[in-house]
Amino acid sequence: MKKELKIFCAGSNPALTSAIADVLQLEQSPLKMSRFSNDNISVQILENVRERDVFLVQSLTTPVSEHLMKMLITMDALRSASARRITAVIPYYSYARSDKKDAPRISITARLIADLLKTAGADRVLTMDLHSPQVHGFFSMPVDHLTATVLIADYFRKKPGSGNMVVVATDAGGAKRAGRFAQTLNIPIAIVDKRRLSDTEVTQSGLIGNVKGKDCIIFDDEIATGSTILETMKTLSSAGARKIYLSAVHGVLSGDAVPRLREAGMEELVITDTVDIPEEKRLKNMTVLSVAPLLAEAIRRIHTGESIGEIFPH
Repeated sequence: MKKELKIFCAGSNPALTSAIADVLQLEQSPLKMSRFSNDNISVQILENVRERDVFLVQSLTTPVSEHLMKMLITMDALRSASARRITAVIPYYSYARSDKKDAPRISITARLIADLLKTAGADRVLTMDLHSPQVHGFFSMPVDHLTATVLIADYFRKKPGSGNMVVVATDAGGAKRAGRFAQTLNIPIAIVDKRRLSDTEVTQSGLIGNVKGKDCIIFDDEIATGSTILETMKTLSSAGARKIYLSAVHGVLSGDAVPRLREAGMEELVITDTVDIPEEKRLKNMTVLSVAPLLAEAIRRIHTGESIGEIFPH
């Protein structure tokens, strides 16, 4: 397997790529990225990939357009170097939010990015916890859609007093995701009624479920600006919640999310490393769980032709 399988990093999450390679007991394959004088990106693959099974890791994080272009150019270079199969490993697929035409004369960008990945040379995609699961259907190639729900649930299951916990969905749209999380933990769920005013503003007006005297886990697929989380915390505090934990797969933490969360008063923030978290964004009460073993096992199974579905309990 070591000779045939190659893992590359396109730059956005080197720590995760390195961790995946370590789990697989592989050396990360080298490439060279540079810029021409006109700011164009240049990528050169620095080892033989002819007839190899190649996995390229890249999270679409800030700066998203930069990281997207680096991934597309690297895949094109791998294809030109005669790689047998190229799998785009995208732990965080940010454009999954742009999944529908909810305003006049706009692009359904999630579908556009899927087409670009195909054009650049991707033969399949491995991703995790898409914001909108229907984006899976935008691809004309095989997609393996993993989830970190069980990983996060296992972490909370080990906490003292887990029997007094309630999972909270920040809105009706996230109820299905939070419901699966609650089912994994075998605890109740509550749902907040949220109305989005803009990309950074939300208002909440009600709560379905009992949280009085309970330890609440606010669970979502990602935390971006934190506006939804903060409004949810206010709603839960008013309803008599005891402790409030925040949890999400993707810790995007954009804008002024970090200072706002630092003052929010939650018990703990639990996220994963699908997005690289620099030191300046790490809070004292933040726990970062690694998805490297999960992605590594999926990569191994894709390479050997085994079932991905068997990774998760049914």
